[in-house]
Formats: sequence, C-alpha cells, structure tokens
Amino acid sequence: MLRTSAALAVTATMLGFGAPAAGAQPQPEACTYRLSAPTVVNVSGTDMVTATVGVGACDGAVTFQTTACIAMEGTDGPGQCAQGRGILPAQVFFQPYRPGATYTATGSGCATKGNPPQKYCVTTGPSTAAL
Repeated sequence: MLRTSAALAVTATMLGFGAPAAGAQPQPEACTYRLSAPTVVNVSGTDMVTATVGVGACDGAVTFQTTACIAMEGTDGPGQCAQGRGILPAQVFFQPYRPGATYTATGSGCATKGNPPQKYCVTTGPSTAAL
C-alpha cells in the first residue's frame, strides 16, 4: 500500500499535478494600485466615509477595472463597494457615518497584458482608521 501511494505521488509530480516546481516564480504584477485611507467627507450636507483605489505604474498592461470597499467594524454587513472602469479610480462612499467608529478600506485592480491578453488582478489594503 505504501509503495502504491509513493508511486502515485511520483507520477503526479512528473505530470505536473503535485507541488510547484522548485524555483517557480510568482506571477508578476501588471500594475500597481494605490488605496487611500478611509476619511470623512461631507456630500450635500451628509457626512460619509470614503476611500479610493487609483492606478499606479503599469508594466505594459492596461487597467480595465478598479474596486474600492469600506466596512465598519462591528457590523454584520459586507460593507459597501464601488467600481471604476478603465483607468478611472474607484471611489466608495459609506453611510451611515458614526463618529468614533473604526472603518476598514480594501481594494483591487485588474489589468490585461500580453498577446493573447492575460488577466492580472491585484488586491490592496487593508487600511484602517478610527474616525
């Protein structure tokens, strides 16, 4: 039984089903993305918490989407998210604002690179602030 398991493990590794090959490098990032810290803004007389995700440097890639999310600590919900299309930054507005609460922002960005185009997505954050 032990010999059969060892033979299967060797066969799987030789066929590429096992652990990654020694020296395998992680996939390179196509673009970098900047996440702003959560801040309070007043929009038409209403206080809200906002954060943005913008495009940084790209290495021969084209960004097609950014996403920014904010969640308030101690709530059950998933928070709120907003998307930006193309190179436009994503900006999320979270309501209701509760003074003294802690807010966490997270984000991501996706780009295409290569021929044929390959999709590369990167997450950024979290960034937390007591506001």
